[in-house]
Amino acid sequence: MESSEESGAPLRARLVDVGVELVLAEGTGALGLREIARRAGVSHGAPRRYFPTHQSLLSAIARRGFEDLAARFVLALAPLSHPREQVRALGLAYTGYALERRGMFELMFRHDLLDGTGREAAAAGPRLRESTRPLFDLLTALVSRCGAAEPAITAAALWANLHGVAQLWAWGSLPLALGDGPGPVDVERLVGAALDAHLPEGPQ
Repeated sequence: MESSEESGAPLRARLVDVGVELVLAEGTGALGLREIARRAGVSHGAPRRYFPTHQSLLSAIARRGFEDLAARFVLALAPLSHPREQVRALGLAYTGYALERRGMFELMFRHDLLDGTGREAAAAGPRLRESTRPLFDLLTALVSRCGAAEPAITAAALWANLHGVAQLWAWGSLPLALGDGPGPVDVERLVGAALDAHLPEGPQ
């Protein structure tokens, strides 16, 4: 059973910490409530006091990933002022995160497993949407500054392209498909090609 020192907010944070460690080390399949409770050193029923559903705990874990990704976006954009360069920096930060933290990246976009609709209990923290939507809004704003006629649609298509690049590269499909090309291909070149495919030409 958990000690008194591990009650309340500290225990809630510990459960999320353990979940983050698990998903990074072993992937989404390891994120069972019992296993998280066991590794946190508490009874298997303890998580239910802070996360009434499995979805709410997974959402809290995923929120950590979105916070990490948002921090990376801030660092990537800080030295840049041109919108196209900023979109490229976001694309590289996004694909880089996907390849470095594959388990978390997979969880973050599994909304069939998460509660992204606002049904999460107040005790589980802010709604997942409040962590995810600002990142898409940032991309949309930058795409708009690049002169796209339909910024939200263009941003969504670009996001899907970048997500596909990250997944297919991680799975080995793109390196295999491009292995016989005329020259070396890496993720950075593919991000550049995605921007060329979706953003208007010329300086904005």
